[in-house]
Amino acid sequence: VQLQAFGGGLVQAGGSLRLSCKVSGRTLSDAAVAWFRQAPEKEREIVAAIRWIGGRTLYPGSAKGRFTISRDNAKNTVWLQMDSLQPEDTAVYYCAAGGYMRISSAEYDAWGQGTLVTVSS
Repeated sequence: VQLQAFGGGLVQAGGSLRLSCKVSGRTLSDAAVAWFRQAPEKEREIVAAIRWIGGRTLYPGSAKGRFTISRDNAKNTVWLQMDSLQPEDTAVYYCAAGGYMRISSAEYDAWGQGTLVTVSS
C-alpha cells in the first residue's frame, strides 16, 4: 500500500488546516490509518487513528477535542481536520497504515512522505 500526505503549510495560531492522505495500492479492508507527527528533536507521536471499516477513532494525546480524523472509503482518502492550532503543533505530519489501531508507530508498516505544518504565534 502507498500513502501520500498533502495539505501542510503555514498558519497563524488559532487557525485551521486540513491534511489529506491518499491511499493506493491495495484494499485496506480491516486496516487502520493513523496520523503521526514529529517535531524537531522530538519523538514521533500519534495524533489520531481511524479504522477503515466501521470508522472507530482514536485520539490519544493533546489533539483530542481540536483535531478530527475522518475517511472516505470510496475515495481511499483519510483527512485530519486541525482546528485551534498552536505553535506546539508545528511538526512534520505523516499518515500511516497498519493492521491494528495502536498508538505505537511500530504497528504501522506503510508510511506516507510527510507534510510540514508550521504554526506561527
